[in-house]
Amino acid sequence: MKVVLQRSGPASVQVDGEVTGSIDKGYVLLVGITHTDTEEDVDYVAKKIAGLRLWEDAEGKMNRSIDEVNGSILSISQFTLYGDVKKGRRPSFIEAARPEQAKPLWDYFNAQLQAEGLQVETGIFGAMMDVELVNDGPVTIIVESK
Repeated sequence: MKVVLQRSGPASVQVDGEVTGSIDKGYVLLVGITHTDTEEDVDYVAKKIAGLRLWEDAEGKMNRSIDEVNGSILSISQFTLYGDVKKGRRPSFIEAARPEQAKPLWDYFNAQLQAEGLQVETGIFGAMMDVELVNDGPVTIIVESK
């Protein structure tokens, strides 16, 4: 599992011109799932993200977690994170999990984030999505299960 986490101000995702998820501030997560991922991998990544201290405290140090700043999650499935461009000019997506495996794990991931006490908004799995966000920092972190 690979997640690109972007600390964000206002962010939203639209499908066919309709907003399917939006947050005021928090993390925009681009979530990639590979064919070897398990619920154990998802549990690890969800707990890691919930506990990360990426928000500034009174001294300006990254020392506060998302729940301490009343932030939310905007979770977007993103199979292209497993695009391999080592050969040729067109990416290979052979490492990305098939939709019948990836969607249940993505749903499980979002449920685990909610179980950690976080508000979670989402895009729509497999849809063409337009994502808008205001970079906060910018702070971008890659969180992987393995």
